[in-house]
Amino acid sequence: MSKKEKTLFVPDAPFRPGDKADFSSLDLPKAGSSDKPDVLVNPSEIRDLAFGLVRVLDDNNKAVGSWNPNLKPSVLKEGLRHMTLLRIFDDRMLTMQRQGKLSFYMKSLGEEAVAIAQGMALRPDDILFPSYRQPGLQFVRGRNLVDMICHCITNSKDNVKGRQMPVHYSWKEGNLVSISSPVGTQFPQAVGCAMASAYKGEDNVSISWLGDGTAAEGDFHYALNFASVYKAPVILNVVNNQWAISTHKNFSSGDATFASRGIAYDMPSIRVDGNDFLALYSVTNWAAERARKGEGATFIEVFTYRAEAHSTSDDPTRYRPKDEWKSWPLGDPLERLKSHLIELGEWSKTDQNKLEKELDELVIKSYKEAEKYGTLNEGPWASEETLFEDVYKKPPRHLRKQRQELGI
Repeated sequence: MSKKEKTLFVPDAPFRPGDKADFSSLDLPKAGSSDKPDVLVNPSEIRDLAFGLVRVLDDNNKAVGSWNPNLKPSVLKEGLRHMTLLRIFDDRMLTMQRQGKLSFYMKSLGEEAVAIAQGMALRPDDILFPSYRQPGLQFVRGRNLVDMICHCITNSKDNVKGRQMPVHYSWKEGNLVSISSPVGTQFPQAVGCAMASAYKGEDNVSISWLGDGTAAEGDFHYALNFASVYKAPVILNVVNNQWAISTHKNFSSGDATFASRGIAYDMPSIRVDGNDFLALYSVTNWAAERARKGEGATFIEVFTYRAEAHSTSDDPTRYRPKDEWKSWPLGDPLERLKSHLIELGEWSKTDQNKLEKELDELVIKSYKEAEKYGTLNEGPWASEETLFEDVYKKPPRHLRKQRQELGI
């Protein structure tokens, strides 16, 4: 009797270029089927939320179920405005990059609800530790578009003085901590910040996001362990957008949900429809309220899809079907929120067209204003003096010597 041949299992993406994407095998619970627990619930009692999917908007664009946050139409319109602005901003900035006016850019197409809904569910004093796919947080907190563009084109008004890649924003006034290229570092940083807030007796929370690929790194587990042990007032999100650059989520999750990983750390772990503005808002608000009451961290898997390339340096047609996003069963987050407002009688296609025209003009005007402070190719850029600033309170001798050698 021959022995069974042993082979190494190597996961793969379900679809590759040339295939027709078919997501019919996804187990998607109906909207409203998940019960919303009390914020003081014991995590062991809600393990099912890590395997299901919290959804509020149904296929008829109506809000259903106990997770419905019952937001006023004015709040929904604000969310739609921010999401529309983000999509238009992304399109314009990508065009600028292709014209050589930006060196690098990353779009958020298909993920606009993540930053917008979750950002709106928080307080202004909550501390944000985003990855590079949540620029919409700045819209929620009122950052000037000109300042954001100045950073992206690295001119003299770039608030980080050319020390970060484009779209790696930092905004102290908005409590947005600098985005890091070494992905994953923001998770333990957010937990540490939350621990500091608790130590000082403050009731603000910290929140962070990383992608499905980064969830395979050590920083992910370090953060969850510290958050659990110290009951840190933090919200930790894994944005499962199916792709980590060219690597499918199967390489970092296997067959399990990402949310299920939080169970081992004894924290509430919730899987939520990342294309459902209302569900995202409600789950984030629940987690923030729980943290403010001293019950510690919540772990969230945001289930969504990255519609376009990882960045302007990526060609997704080399590793997935070209039109795969169009087959994503949870749809377009912007279209879903717009359709919900239309269903409520609070919005129309004419209103949307008018809004898009207004916001497109705003982005164009902002870009022209930003170029007054310098362009990528012609400057002016941050002065040489800034090389020696913002690191040491009292510059050490070797830096003082280098500065003297430059004559500045």
